[in-house]
Amino acid sequence: MSAISRTVVNYFKRYSRKEWRDYFFSTHFIGPVANWGLPIAALADLKKDPEKISGYMTTALFVYSSVFMRFAWKVNPRNLLLFACHFANTNAQAAQLVRFVNHHYLKIFEDPYFKNKLTNAELLVA
Repeated sequence: MSAISRTVVNYFKRYSRKEWRDYFFSTHFIGPVANWGLPIAALADLKKDPEKISGYMTTALFVYSSVFMRFAWKVNPRNLLLFACHFANTNAQAAQLVRFVNHHYLKIFEDPYFKNKLTNAELLVA
């Protein structure tokens, strides 16, 4: 058995099965796992049309994740799984906010996933 595998096995032997079961069925695990839907959805939306981004909702999700990221760090014991989830969501929402502000107000750069598509009415006139 290699040294790495021995280290991993010894780490898991240190804790009883009951302790692991208590952790996996606690809010310190289930809550963050359920919350991972938010950053996954935000990351998937990065490739979608910026016209469909809601500025209000993106701002609300950015603030929400920022607050709960701090909470996850300050709560005792620290919930690093929740922190990682909200860290990822804060960054994804920040990217969405940049896309929203750029598309609607600044127009500094062209969004690589947004192509100006002609509508059916414009196609008939052209």
